[in-house]
Amino acid sequence: MNLLKKLYEIHSPSGSERAMKKFIKGYVKRHIPGVTFRSDHVGNLYITRGNSETYPCIVAHLDQVQREHSKDFKAIETEDIIFGYSPRNRRKEGLGADDKNGIWVALKCLEKYECIKVVFFVSEEIGCIGSRNADMNFFEDTRFVIEPDRRGYEDLITDISFTSLCSNEFLRDIGFERFGYKEEPGMMTDVLELKERALGVSCINLSCGYYEPHSDEEFTVKKDLLNCLRLVEHIIENCQSVYPHETLDSGYYNGYYGMDAETEIWDILSCDPNLSVEDLYEMYHTNYPFLKKEDFERIYNDFNELMDEEDLWKDMNSNKAVNTKRPWF
Repeated sequence: MNLLKKLYEIHSPSGSERAMKKFIKGYVKRHIPGVTFRSDHVGNLYITRGNSETYPCIVAHLDQVQREHSKDFKAIETEDIIFGYSPRNRRKEGLGADDKNGIWVALKCLEKYECIKVVFFVSEEIGCIGSRNADMNFFEDTRFVIEPDRRGYEDLITDISFTSLCSNEFLRDIGFERFGYKEEPGMMTDVLELKERALGVSCINLSCGYYEPHSDEEFTVKKDLLNCLRLVEHIIENCQSVYPHETLDSGYYNGYYGMDAETEIWDILSCDPNLSVEDLYEMYHTNYPFLKKEDFERIYNDFNELMDEEDLWKDMNSNKAVNTKRPWF
């Protein structure tokens, strides 16, 4: 986990990913032979290892949401989890595990496999700027594209915002059930942008073991991240064919996405009840591209109204309990 903790300790907010790119280039040059690099006009980093007619491809994004990152930031590792902490300020700080966990998976695969392609995108968190400007020619000889960029431990994203990402043949061959994953619809991320730009092969987004993303309470469950890596390795080793796929309407009903998003936003507010509606929209609107600003305001107000009702109910019951006590005479 030393590499992972080094990634966590590099602060890479959106638009300021230079330090992360410098670290990745240095690490690869020192540890991985036979690699070529190139960048594009927005700062995406493209890496190819080996010579092959076709390649597996892993993508991840370089940026993180959290702006707080103290000079004495440390990635604290326990037996089961990793979290960020500032000893001087005596506070937790976000790891940026979304998506440094994905960067770690990509680098581990780049180390292990002699023929592979990897792309690290800039500024995913502020509208997928990197993938929106990606060189699509880079993907012409890929078999499939995998992005480890989902919280939790079991989600395999096959649809995002009415867009299907992969073929049934790919899903059949990757054997994801053995690793405890299940198909789920997802939210805006780089693989959706690639599909909307006519990526011609199957792609998926995977849970990679981070929790409470975009917050200072963020943490990684190590076994969940390792399980994600094992699934990615299994796919690379067993899926040697090209898996073509054309983008199709997924057929999901818009109301489903609305309900799913509303539940997730309520979870976010429960973890950080002091979040303002402006902060909520600014931090998460790219994750829910089908929600308008007024949708965020409605969800925010509904949540706070319920919290006010619960507080009132608790106060009333507390008063009843006091009033029913037997008086002292």
